[in-house]
Amino acid sequence: MSEGSRASSLAFGQVVIGPPGSGKTTYCQAMQAFLGRLGRSVAVVNLDPANEALPCPCALDIGELVTLPDVMGSLGLGPNGGLLYCMEYLEANADWLRDRLQGLRGHYFLFDCPGQVELYTHHEALKNVFAQLAKWNFRLAAVHLVDSHYCTDPGKFISVLCTSLSTMLHVELPHVNVLSKMDLIEQYGKLAFNLDYYTEVLDLSYLVDHLASDPFFRNFRRLNEKLVEVIEDYSLVSFVPLNVQDKQSMRGVLQAVDKANGYSFGEQEQRSLQALMSAAVGADFHFTSTLAVQEKYVQSQDKAVEEEVMDL
Repeated sequence: MSEGSRASSLAFGQVVIGPPGSGKTTYCQAMQAFLGRLGRSVAVVNLDPANEALPCPCALDIGELVTLPDVMGSLGLGPNGGLLYCMEYLEANADWLRDRLQGLRGHYFLFDCPGQVELYTHHEALKNVFAQLAKWNFRLAAVHLVDSHYCTDPGKFISVLCTSLSTMLHVELPHVNVLSKMDLIEQYGKLAFNLDYYTEVLDLSYLVDHLASDPFFRNFRRLNEKLVEVIEDYSLVSFVPLNVQDKQSMRGVLQAVDKANGYSFGEQEQRSLQALMSAAVGADFHFTSTLAVQEKYVQSQDKAVEEEVMDL
């Protein structure tokens, strides 16, 4: 195969992963609409066999091959075991996936994946499917969604950092961690630190100190110190904030993903000088969106304080 024909056969896309309720399907819908307005032909691929009530039509649905209710009914498995079996079945029938995807060449792909965390931390089936896609000239980036409400609980946030790191090491794809539902963060409670502390994953010793103020977590200070040491030693985890209703926020996530999977370097992308320089020097793509969300959050907190003072 010549270099030119090989380049023309490349397909770009995102595998959207994350725990249940993190907003994966909503993200796929919003990103499909956003990319459509930018002129990209987008194909959404549902790889979640438990996702029966799809909110919008998909170009390809794993339900044509296997569904979780069928597996649970025929093999007597529970939802977790059944989902693992479905992914192993998909891996064993990779030819089916390849044939269906072949008819969608020329599209930008969004793979909506299941929400079972084990699939991305230690189970091999879905990882092997991603590796197979890479052999078929798919250039993919993993978009790992995490609900932003975990930022309001230091203990849960440390757990999220460990899960994100484990996922990055296991999946072995270019990775973009996303804090989803940023438009709802004000409803979750006040953050202990500024938003950029959580998106950039700054000095985590402050988080351990904050945890130590809780009598329960004080007994586990040494354990938490070791956990954050592991996270900081790898120095891989950071987050892009996302509000699917905000175009600037969507643009920030898209730019990070395009840099990760190499789409921004393709000939089909009309790149401005700003985008080219940002990719070349590794500029902070999501600084503007982070700043906007941070400013909104601070303003809402200041307003709440003013109201409390007025009440007094």
